[in-house]
Amino acid sequence: MLPSYSLHLIFHGAVVLLFGLLLGGAYGRAISQGAAAHVVNSWRVAHASLPMGAILMLAVAMVLPALAPVAWLAWAVVISLVLSSYAFCVALPIAAITGQRGLSKGHGLGSLAYIGNIVGAGTSLVSAFGLLVLAFMALIR
Repeated sequence: MLPSYSLHLIFHGAVVLLFGLLLGGAYGRAISQGAAAHVVNSWRVAHASLPMGAILMLAVAMVLPALAPVAWLAWAVVISLVLSSYAFCVALPIAAITGQRGLSKGHGLGSLAYIGNIVGAGTSLVSAFGLLVLAFMALIR
C-alpha cells in the first residue's frame, strides 16, 4: 500500500490530467473558429502542459515512497506540486481566454493569470528542491 502522500498525488494528478485533456475541446474550437495565432497557441500550451504536470505528479507519487524517510519533506513536495498544478489550471486557461500571456501583471483577469503563473512557478521550484533533497538523502543513506 502506498503512503497517503502518494495517494494524494495520484488523486490530484488524475484531476489535473482530466482537466488538461478537457481543454483540448477549447483548443480545437479555437483552431476551427480561426482564432488568432497567439490564442490558439495559448490553448495548445494549456492542453499540453497540464497533462504533463499531471504525469509528473503520478511519477513522483511512485518514486516518493523510496525517497521519503522524512515524512514532512515528502508532504512539502506533495503540497507544493499540487498547489503548482492547480495554480497553472487557473493561469493557463485564463491566459488563453483573455489573450494575455500572464507573464506580466496585465489587467482584469490577465492579472489572475499572472498571479497563477507566479504561484505555479514558485511552488514548482519548491517541489523540485524538496525532491532533490529527498533524492540526495536517499543516495547517502
